[in-house]
Amino acid sequence: MRGPLGLGVAAALVLSGLFTGTAHAENLVTNPGFESGLSGWTCSPASGAQAVSSPVHAGSRALAATPTSSDHARCEQTISVRPSTTYTLSAWVRGNYVFLGATGDQVNAQTWASPGSAWTRLTTSFTTGPSTGSVTVYLHGWYGQGTYHADDVELDGGHPAPSPSPSQSPSPGESPSPSPSASPSPGTPPAGEITFAPYIDITMPTPSLTDAYQATGVKHYTLAFVLGDSTGCNPSWGGTIPIDDPRIINDVRALQARGGQVIVATGGALGPYLEHVCATPAALLAAYKKALDTVGTNHLDVDIEASIDAHKVNTALKQLQDERGTTISYTLRVQGQDYGVDPFSVQILQDAAAKGLEVLVNPMLMNFGHTGNWGEAMVSAAEATLGQMREIWPGKSEAQLKRMLGLTPMIGRNDTGPITTQADARTLLSYAQANHVGRIAFWSVGRDNGGCPDGTLSPTCSGIAQSPYEFTRIFAAYTG
Repeated sequence: MRGPLGLGVAAALVLSGLFTGTAHAENLVTNPGFESGLSGWTCSPASGAQAVSSPVHAGSRALAATPTSSDHARCEQTISVRPSTTYTLSAWVRGNYVFLGATGDQVNAQTWASPGSAWTRLTTSFTTGPSTGSVTVYLHGWYGQGTYHADDVELDGGHPAPSPSPSQSPSPGESPSPSPSASPSPGTPPAGEITFAPYIDITMPTPSLTDAYQATGVKHYTLAFVLGDSTGCNPSWGGTIPIDDPRIINDVRALQARGGQVIVATGGALGPYLEHVCATPAALLAAYKKALDTVGTNHLDVDIEASIDAHKVNTALKQLQDERGTTISYTLRVQGQDYGVDPFSVQILQDAAAKGLEVLVNPMLMNFGHTGNWGEAMVSAAEATLGQMREIWPGKSEAQLKRMLGLTPMIGRNDTGPITTQADARTLLSYAQANHVGRIAFWSVGRDNGGCPDGTLSPTCSGIAQSPYEFTRIFAAYTG
């Protein structure tokens, strides 16, 4: 793919205690209903957190806190607990997105909801480790998404954890494997589902995300590309622009505030890849987390157009997915219309499957040799990729495999000669609609205009006659 490339979710997190007539263990939370203001709680200075008299779930007070464009509005308190004990954490919350969680030694529990104006109870549970002496329970929102409220936080525990059966115990020296369905880590917005997200070269100042949204109504975009900077394993846009560049981050926040979200894409046609300069899985994982946390999303696209250490990369991605539930896609080169993705890409996917990593397979439907109609050739390449996926994941159903398939053409003139016309785009759209694929994208929004209808190959126009954002509007018809 050419070029170097959050839900903007107001997340409120709260812990709630239920006051019913049934007997239960003592609530360990100090000031659970905020009747004594913020006593016992520590809130981020930018949150404007306060105890308010309305709205409340019970009693006379509740917590109100407001995330900003750069602050989650987190409130927390640390509570002493017993080791090897099971606890239940709950809260009543309202707001756009509300998170409830607890962290500590061998403890990482979280849940979330998007209740709007209705009070909703969140509940999660965790079991402390053999050396756990305290946990931090927390509430927080998401960037720029409005005030959230929380009331009646409860941590109810005192139940000894059951001893694992012999068949569940790890062998000597072996660490228990993390659950593949682990909850997102604290601070991570829910991944959700994105079915159409065209690539935009975010290193270029125009078009902005908000400009594209206002012109088309499309709320999801893939930001290309995060690379290592001059210091090595440090994510940056295009290898030169800081990951927290105000122009880019403010543009993302403005899109998220309108209900949009972005996918962070690494790799691409140029380097240095994070996947190369980050020497270990742990270092690469930290770089991925930094990029996702800075942008405020839980969607990652890994665009591979060079050789990589598949074991290292997939190890980092598997840990990221286990910890956060991150949605991950692999964007890969196509060998030919009847072959599918190239052999090295197949090896990457085989290693991902062996590790239990869930990925969307996104063949680059561009720049490959073909015969006949180009639109039909792109469909043939997608079908060939699907055939490869059947061999890699033989236990998946046909419908599951199709939901794991993405489609990404290059609009207008391709680098090696093919031309994706509006008719070709509609051919690909019809295939996606008939087969319910996982996602459509294209390269790129900055080229989606008729500024060079004479066949020029350019990063800022498609090379064919078209109206502004015509391909965006064609593919926007896809809803899954």
